[in-house]
Amino acid sequence: MSYLNPSEFVRKMIDAGEAKVFMSTRDTLIRAFMAGAILALAAAFAVTVTVETGQPLLGALLFPVGFCLLYLLGFDLLTGVFTLVPLALLDRRRGVTPRGVLRNWGLVFAGNFAGALIVALMMAVILTYAFTVDPNEVGERLGSIGEGRTVGYADHGAAGMLTLFLRGVLCNWMVSTGVVAAMMSTSVSGKVIAMWMPILLFFYMGFEHSVVNMFLFPSGLMLGGDFSLADYLLWNEIPTVLGNLVGGLTFVGLTLYATHARTRPARTRPGEEGGGSEPVPAPGREPAPAAAE
Repeated sequence: MSYLNPSEFVRKMIDAGEAKVFMSTRDTLIRAFMAGAILALAAAFAVTVTVETGQPLLGALLFPVGFCLLYLLGFDLLTGVFTLVPLALLDRRRGVTPRGVLRNWGLVFAGNFAGALIVALMMAVILTYAFTVDPNEVGERLGSIGEGRTVGYADHGAAGMLTLFLRGVLCNWMVSTGVVAAMMSTSVSGKVIAMWMPILLFFYMGFEHSVVNMFLFPSGLMLGGDFSLADYLLWNEIPTVLGNLVGGLTFVGLTLYATHARTRPARTRPGEEGGGSEPVPAPGREPAPAAAE
């Protein structure tokens, strides 16, 4: 069957997190760079579709193509490693340490940012003929997105910061659900369908994705958006990263791990009545695979 039950794909989640901890620096950076670049192109595509058709839903429907491509190619987003990598530490996999988890997060952040920034520069050049003319309508929209989602939050003070943080939480709840949903299937079509739905939801709802924002806001600055680099970092990127971490780890990684990898013994066997039955043992932990370089 092409469907894996929860206990099987949760084990895959832990194995994937462990493999990422032990991945070489070179491979981690390359995979993160390509993930950031592909997701940035998908964001540019979605904004272009929205501007040219006037239909935000259509842009949201098409945005997940980038997420599906980078997942199928084995590239890594910060939002995904926030959810998967800590599970290997929680599962006490051999050699996995807090330092290793933080190392992975730092490398993926750097790679994602570099990839998204390169695409932001390319798009800014394309939309202004190498900065020789004013931005076209798509460029103006990119600038306005950056302004509205930085100083727009700052105008509301602490309430704006809370709103921003919660949008980051909800975003990675959905994005990490997409990552995990892809592990439920062994077929390409099944993976794509499972990923598409939560990614569509997060994009259309305007939730805050740290890697998408690594493209939207630098490109907005290059295209004349009325906000500063400090506005971007303080009133978007940093709170969004923290919200993404909390959302993915709390609502996806830890909940699935707690109920499917660390299942409590049943009080009675399925189908039996009464309290005298032997408990069904929880599945044991499999041996850790060899660390890959």
